[in-house]
Amino acid sequence: MEERKLLHSFLPKSQKALPPRKMRDSYIEVLLPLGTDPELRDKYVTVKNTVRFGRILEDLDSLGVLVCYMHNRNHSTEMSPLSIVTVLVDKIDMCKHSLSPEQDIKFTGHVSWVGNTSMEVKMKMFQLHDDEKYWPVLDATFVMVARDCENKGPAFVNPLIPENKEEEELFTQGELNMSRRIAFSTSSLLKVAPSSEERNTIHELFLSTLDPKTISFQSRILPPKAVWMEDTKLKSLDICHPQERNVFNRIFGGFLMRKAYELAWATACSFGGSRPYVVTVDDIMFQKPVEVGSLLFLSSQVCFTQDHYIQVRVHSEVFSLDTREHMTTNVFHFTFMSEKEVPLIFPKTYGESMLYLDGQRHFKSMS
Repeated sequence: MEERKLLHSFLPKSQKALPPRKMRDSYIEVLLPLGTDPELRDKYVTVKNTVRFGRILEDLDSLGVLVCYMHNRNHSTEMSPLSIVTVLVDKIDMCKHSLSPEQDIKFTGHVSWVGNTSMEVKMKMFQLHDDEKYWPVLDATFVMVARDCENKGPAFVNPLIPENKEEEELFTQGELNMSRRIAFSTSSLLKVAPSSEERNTIHELFLSTLDPKTISFQSRILPPKAVWMEDTKLKSLDICHPQERNVFNRIFGGFLMRKAYELAWATACSFGGSRPYVVTVDDIMFQKPVEVGSLLFLSSQVCFTQDHYIQVRVHSEVFSLDTREHMTTNVFHFTFMSEKEVPLIFPKTYGESMLYLDGQRHFKSMS
């Protein structure tokens, strides 16, 4: 970090001082040779001989950062004056739900939209099929931000110029995505009351749990094939060792995503009674960095279900041994599909009702 302080002189004073870049300037292809590297394959394989999705999340996070460094390359210095960090996993959609650990995987990525200090990165994943052709298996959109060389304040990034109609559509979509994220944040249930339709949904859920024998607000029973939300929780604790740190001496975001996903999968598995597969990951906001040495608490629970779908929310917080304080760092949202139809989820408290509605909103955004 002492060396990085010397890079302050390379930071631009404004975005106009930076040369514009094209999407092809940041385009990267990376090969994951699972089919030819048995030692690497062991790191990615599950007990059911499929690919560990948590490892893929780590790779996507690393690739997103690398793509942004390619976009902002400064040829006057070997070390970039920027600190690129992941601020949001906007969405990850799976095109194929079972990946073979015995076939090579290819990642591609490039910057698709740029603000003053932020960048949207589009990434795709392909897997070799019958040793002939790569088939698409995943689409991902990440949002990264640039910070100064000490990761203490924002920094400007190179502007982006689309070259053709297809790139113009990608850039326009990036602007629409930004507007959608702002609207979604503005309508957060932590800020505004539920809509009238959502209030009716919660009231109907409440009425369906009243005991017909007593008709009392205090006496509530579960309908058939239903589970109380509070009974779906799983928790974990990790000690944040230096092994998982990034170049800025903070815990690598991909590691946090992998741990959250694995707990969410275990939650969906124990709830649904079968081995689920992930359909969508969305709206992972990195609110606070996780310091090395912290205690990482993850709390996972099912917050919404429909047919074969299970919506799982994972709340991440850290406990600092120095300050003795708990702080929320991330909230993760995962949509899984089970092999069989799953029970309905019923909230008991107002807080759980808000979690239910939030889960419903994320589930509906999947389509």
